[in-house]
Amino acid sequence: MIFITWFGLLIVAIINGTIRDFTYQKKIGEHKAHQLSTVTLLIFMSVYCYFIFNFWKLENETEAIIVGFSWLILTLAFEFLFGRFVRKKEWKVLFKDYNIFNGRLWILIPLWTVIVPYLYFIFFN
Repeated sequence: MIFITWFGLLIVAIINGTIRDFTYQKKIGEHKAHQLSTVTLLIFMSVYCYFIFNFWKLENETEAIIVGFSWLILTLAFEFLFGRFVRKKEWKVLFKDYNIFNGRLWILIPLWTVIVPYLYFIFFN
């Protein structure tokens, strides 16, 4: 169930990125589009998780933590392995999105990925 639900998160992220690339990025520029799409992805992920965790009731806090860390590992593995070996991006380019001091907000996505199952368990269970 962990992989299936994570795969749904991946689809949500791809749709979010596609919307960014084909709509507002050209109008507001890459940097602002990156920031906006990070915020929209956080919202989309939250809505997705609301539905997922209404269907899949987590049993306890430990399970919620395991789901969060599993999703985090899958997310980072996909992002870096796909980015490096399929898209052929340099490591420094891949790490660029994690530099919050340059206004890159992407670090919020893996952070949210790891804590959202726990938060949903606490607040909606």
